[in-house]
Amino acid sequence: MKISGSWLSLWLASIACASAQVTVEVTQDQQQFLAGEALKATVRITNLSGQALRLGDEEDWLTFALESREGIVLPKIGEAPVLGAFTLESSKAAIKRVDLAPYFTVTQPGAYQIVATVHIRGWSGELTSPPTTFDLIQGSKLWEQEVGVPGSAAVTNGQPEIRRYTLQQANYIRGQIRLYLRVTDAYAKPIRVLAIGPMVSFGRPEPQIDRSSNLHVLCQEGPFSFSYTVCNLQGDVIARQTYDYSETRPRLRLDDDGNISVVGGTRHIAANDVPGAPQEDLDVPALPPLLPEPLTNQVSVTKPSNPSK
Repeated sequence: MKISGSWLSLWLASIACASAQVTVEVTQDQQQFLAGEALKATVRITNLSGQALRLGDEEDWLTFALESREGIVLPKIGEAPVLGAFTLESSKAAIKRVDLAPYFTVTQPGAYQIVATVHIRGWSGELTSPPTTFDLIQGSKLWEQEVGVPGSAAVTNGQPEIRRYTLQQANYIRGQIRLYLRVTDAYAKPIRVLAIGPMVSFGRPEPQIDRSSNLHVLCQEGPFSFSYTVCNLQGDVIARQTYDYSETRPRLRLDDDGNISVVGGTRHIAANDVPGAPQEDLDVPALPPLLPEPLTNQVSVTKPSNPSK
């Protein structure tokens, strides 16, 4: 991984605190993002200093910086909210999850680096993580539709508030094609960008709008499988189902009342269904329960892995 000069200087400066044996690391669940998509990062702080540390009392105890591959430091729109005091005992690790997208303007495709810096009250130095690299990729528009927000007009026949749905496809890792939904207001300000899921290169998504201005998308994600997703005007997924091509191909049908449903194909109960299906209905073996993902201002404390292994 290439480390630019300014990040390298920060990283080397933080070595002065290495004797304290407190390390900072930034990781991401994915390495490619579409402009406007949530830019989630996980910060792991490991304390092997032999003493308990009090963190999170100040708003700037944890800060972030983004830099382009060309070495340009991106200006901040604001600071990610990380306030929330906690005590990190020795031999423990704390995990903080943040979404950096609202606090940096990242619009140009390319490679970027994230660096996290931890300030410990009473210490003369600061701790800086090694850079973590991600790519901002560009999507191509497949479909776009403006809709009105139900109930937003002040009077009968009044001008409603406008939302715009845009479906985009982008080449993901190893040539995989992903389908994205972008929801914007009348001034093209992003409200939400989310990945609907993979799609085959020879298929084309089938979008329709229902009477409540929700977007229904049927997308072929495999040779014989289709994903069905319903999103509201805020970009929230309110329904997700999977269908298999059986005797007939699944397709969307709009009835006389403006309701949309899937006809044809065979419903396949899946673990990522929304709303979730009961475990006994799933077509997969039972899995151990997952811990809920902490919010931005929550910290998970775990025992660090043994560095010698």
